[in-house]
Amino acid sequence: METKRSVQLRASAENTVEYLPVESREAIAERLGVPPELIAKLDANENPYGPPPSVTTTLASLTDLHLYPDPDQRRARAALAAYTGAPVERIVLGNGSDELIDLLLLVSIEPGDEVIVPVPSFGVYLSRPPLFGARVVTVPRLSNFDLDVDAIEATVSSRTKLVFLASPNNPTGNLVTPQQLTRILRTGTLVVLDEAYYEFAGQTLQRFADEFDNLVILRTFSKWAGLAGLRIGYGIFPPRLASALWRVKQPFNVSVTAQAAVVAALEDRSWLMQRVMQIRLERGRLYRALRRYPFLTPFPSHGNFILCRIHDGRAHELHAHLLRSAIVVRRYDDEWLRDYLRITVGTPEQTDRILAALDAFR
Repeated sequence: METKRSVQLRASAENTVEYLPVESREAIAERLGVPPELIAKLDANENPYGPPPSVTTTLASLTDLHLYPDPDQRRARAALAAYTGAPVERIVLGNGSDELIDLLLLVSIEPGDEVIVPVPSFGVYLSRPPLFGARVVTVPRLSNFDLDVDAIEATVSSRTKLVFLASPNNPTGNLVTPQQLTRILRTGTLVVLDEAYYEFAGQTLQRFADEFDNLVILRTFSKWAGLAGLRIGYGIFPPRLASALWRVKQPFNVSVTAQAAVVAALEDRSWLMQRVMQIRLERGRLYRALRRYPFLTPFPSHGNFILCRIHDGRAHELHAHLLRSAIVVRRYDDEWLRDYLRITVGTPEQTDRILAALDAFR
């Protein structure tokens, strides 16, 4: 009798700490037994206003969906070059910035290399490097969640290949300063600066990419442009690194619809920036209101979200309380954030619902 052999998996795939994405609105609604439109989904930093009308009109008019997308992403990259001021040859689009993170790891990591992640930060920075053979070295942030640059500099070694930074940082909302970035860049290691929320901050450190050839800028259309469902990210890369990404990426990695949406969204920037300003104003209103509650402490944020420390170990209790009101916010189970909740800034009506639910929390 032939002996059955079990499938053998790589140890890194078997043992990796999985990044757990949020549930879909439909799944949450089914679990709660309510219509999806009643869910205030404030757990994934999605834009409640969605994309501009130009995107919807453009996507409805597409007639070439039977053809593969442009592998060179020419129209979308040209539009991004005009938007960012970066040379078009340094711009690469991805199926979300998550794909670009994987591609960066693919072209830069050898087994045994190290990746530095100041924590807490975006969980993908922690979960993906081990799949490419890297060891993640975490550097705790200061008590106000600012970067501990001294500790980062001391952690850089001959095995360090990459440092992940986010500005504004998700989930803490604080910015990387020019001085901090300069010091880390001068260590000589590759620095990936994720500016996924930069439109909400109104500040960018992109200019340093012209001075340093070890800086990557990552951005996304998921947040400010309301296109999370289409999965569009882009990066501004040093020329040699951009060439490497073109060699290894899947040829048709960004769909026809996603590329068309990039062009249409950038043509309607004024509409988008008006919604960004609405969210920024609502962020201020929500932050000021949250400061009234004695059982939580909100942190100032430059993103479209606010992180709150919940006192007396009641973070998960408050999360469940909000869920009973069909309000979904981000909870955490890791060692850095188990006492925190992150609230996406939504519409004024959604803010009113949150505040009413908090008023009823005992």
